[in-house]
Amino acid sequence: MTRRRFALGLAVVAVPLGLALLGPLLTGAPGPRSPSFTLGGGHWLGTDFVGRDVWQQVLHGGRTVVLTALAATALAYLVALPVGLVSALTHVRRLEELLMRPLDVLLAVPSLLLILLVASVFTPGAAGIALLVALVNVPDAARIVRAAAGEAAARPAVEALRMQGETWWRIAVGYVGRSALRTLAADAGIRLTGVLYLVSTAAFLGVGVAPDAADWAVMVDRNRTGLFVQPWAVVVPALLIVALTTGTNLLFDAALEKTPVKKGRRP
Repeated sequence: MTRRRFALGLAVVAVPLGLALLGPLLTGAPGPRSPSFTLGGGHWLGTDFVGRDVWQQVLHGGRTVVLTALAATALAYLVALPVGLVSALTHVRRLEELLMRPLDVLLAVPSLLLILLVASVFTPGAAGIALLVALVNVPDAARIVRAAAGEAAARPAVEALRMQGETWWRIAVGYVGRSALRTLAADAGIRLTGVLYLVSTAAFLGVGVAPDAADWAVMVDRNRTGLFVQPWAVVVPALLIVALTTGTNLLFDAALEKTPVKKGRRP
């Protein structure tokens, strides 16, 4: 069952991921506009509402979504991992409060609302959106890290490691981090899906990308009024985003089922 789920997830995610990463290499710059709005005339999927080739837009539209989502997820964990591990291992109550309470305040603000508020003041590009999405994911990710590491940090083995003079890095990463790895891997799959949702929603609302950019989410927004006239300009990019998120979750689920539970290394 695990192999089937892994194979299914790989097959589902391969199409959008392949188009996102290799699509721009398979075609040149988007061609000139055509007056047609239907199939034919050398346009495999027809043209959009201003006459641009839908297939070319699809090939060019996934790289920003995928790379921005991956960068945002990596940045979120880059901050959340040390914050969560320090909070779980510290014996200083004030330090834990200093680390976690500001994140709790940030967690109370709806993610999309915060992105829209910042975007109303500044004009973020793809890098700016990645930073914003990472920022709104740090509080939740840090709490997951802290909760996952807290059980291992409370074990007598951690105190024994401290008494043996082991470094903080070896205790936090070598023992506590390894004990929490399975939980964090499960969270990473869910978080990447949520990040893809936020990045796509921001692009759909015109935040971080130009209104005429070749972007899957922008394509859905730009062509939705003509859905019943030219459905491919909306359905294809929407299905690619859905396939990317669904395939990612299937891959992480299969990997977690296949990987046995590992406990941290005993001293």
